[in-house]
Amino acid sequence: MLTVFRLSPLLVLCLVTIIWAFSFSLIGVYLSGEVDSYLAVLIRVSLALAVLLPFFRPKQVPGRVMVALIAVGAVQVGMTYQFLYHAFAYLSVPEVLLFTIFTPLWITLIDEVLLGKRHLPLRWWLGSALAVVGAGIIRYQGISGDVLTGFLLIQAANLCFALGQVAYKRLPIDKPQQQLNTFACFFLGAALVSGIGCVLFTNWHQVPDTSVEWAVLIWLGLGASGVGYLSWAMASKRVNTGQLATMNNLLIPVGLLVNVIFWGQGTDLLRLALGGAVIGLSVWVCSVRQAQG
Repeated sequence: MLTVFRLSPLLVLCLVTIIWAFSFSLIGVYLSGEVDSYLAVLIRVSLALAVLLPFFRPKQVPGRVMVALIAVGAVQVGMTYQFLYHAFAYLSVPEVLLFTIFTPLWITLIDEVLLGKRHLPLRWWLGSALAVVGAGIIRYQGISGDVLTGFLLIQAANLCFALGQVAYKRLPIDKPQQQLNTFACFFLGAALVSGIGCVLFTNWHQVPDTSVEWAVLIWLGLGASGVGYLSWAMASKRVNTGQLATMNNLLIPVGLLVNVIFWGQGTDLLRLALGGAVIGLSVWVCSVRQAQG
């Protein structure tokens, strides 16, 4: 897993985005309405925790840092997934992707205002805004009648995901080996939140009972979560906040391409190309003069 540090961090973020793009379609096509959301989340994060536990070395960092990492995982994964999985009951996969367009602005706002880092470079704000515009070009079109509920659920998920990313970036664990040896705490926090939700609210009539559902859950847990989140977290330490914010919206064009290629969903390829170009421009804007940012 430490080979992540031999690659460009932006390349790593792109690769993880491709992995996560499949997750949206897999959840929407195979799990939504078939497997209880609380149970699906718990299975997913428990599998991810199992992947990271063999690397766990608690002596690598102080206890207070591990507690903070547990809290980050509880918010960024545990709470995000609770909101995200429920949103699929109200929205289609393209609509879910559309409503994630505000994540870059949430990240930039949290970093500057809520966590006390004042006067972020203007280009980071500009890049975040461009990422939202590019995503909007791709996905803005007619939406279903359950839009408000779905929109609020996705915004809650976006906020939790953004807060977790900014908080992790500020944790004093920068060495690759430290991150690998402590990242199990991240999924421990996620499992605690998911476990509480599962105990309180699970519909036990909707358990995974087909090989396809279990295969999707295993992939989501081991690949998309276990390897994906660790790689994303490691790469996030090596980019600036503006780059991290704008890379979040790359998921939208990639997710739509996955829908088109693998599930035959139609989309406007011209708008996809134009919006993707704007998102690419947003990443470039945030990368200019990075050493001075």
